Amino acid sequence: MNVLFIPLALTAGALLAVQAGANGQLAKATGSPIAATTLQLAVAALLLLAITLFAGGFASLSLLPAAPWWHVIGGTASAFYVISGILLFPRIGAVVSVGLFIAGQILASAALDMFGLLGVPPTGFGFGVACGAAIVMAGAALIVLGQTGTRSQIGFTQLGWFAVALFAGAVLPIQGAVNALLRQDLAGATFTVGTLSFVVATLAMAVVLLAGMALPGTAKPKLDGLWSLPWWGWLGGLAGAIYVTTVFTAIPAIGAAATVGFTVAGQQVASVFVDKYGWLRLPQRPVSALRLTGVALLLAGVATIKMV
Repeated sequence: MNVLFIPLALTAGALLAVQAGANGQLAKATGSPIAATTLQLAVAALLLLAITLFAGGFASLSLLPAAPWWHVIGGTASAFYVISGILLFPRIGAVVSVGLFIAGQILASAALDMFGLLGVPPTGFGFGVACGAAIVMAGAALIVLGQTGTRSQIGFTQLGWFAVALFAGAVLPIQGAVNALLRQDLAGATFTVGTLSFVVATLAMAVVLLAGMALPGTAKPKLDGLWSLPWWGWLGGLAGAIYVTTVFTAIPAIGAAATVGFTVAGQQVASVFVDKYGWLRLPQRPVSALRLTGVALLLAGVATIKMV
């Protein structure tokens, strides 16, 4: 049964490329990436709410008062991750940011597995897991180096932003582990947990949006552009809902490192096609042999992690 989570994790990771394209269209339509993200998270929350209502999962909410408070706030990680991307992309570049996000995810997920943190079954410090994580990080480095135009020099002023990028990546597997704990608290109510996670994420982003709008000179989001949005521009919420739900259900089954590794691999494989052919109205970019080698290393690394 656990083997089914491998294609699910790969697919969930690939959908992040769809989410990026859809979020880009929403950002253009509203004139605000924060407003676009808030809308995207709200769509995911409504979708999961509808599924939860249909499945009758709200009965499990009676168990919520007994759950530790920090089990409920996992959705704030999604908001922090998105805000970090908005801050980091113009400062250190999208490719370097994504590479550091991946490194942060791998380091955090390996720590969760090795030390059995946040309810993840401990694997101990095994050579295979450590080797697989190192291969994945080497692949991430090659993806960054292989992207055309990545030539930024590293200065002391950038080290803080690099640390933010690593931390932003690290919060994603932590979010998955916390949501998995909440799923245990709610007697396995998967869609209820997903709904709560996205409601929390939406509220957190809404607070950031309102705080930004209160600042003088800040451009206000516009809604008239939503009428010209392509239909697939609303798929970001669906992609995000599938990703988050897959991650917190897969972590207890196949481990944090394997889950993150497969989702990252799926994301990078999909992004190769998105970049090469300019799908989802994203810029068409050449895919170098170095980047393809990095993607191959990602796949080899997650296979090594899964085999041990």
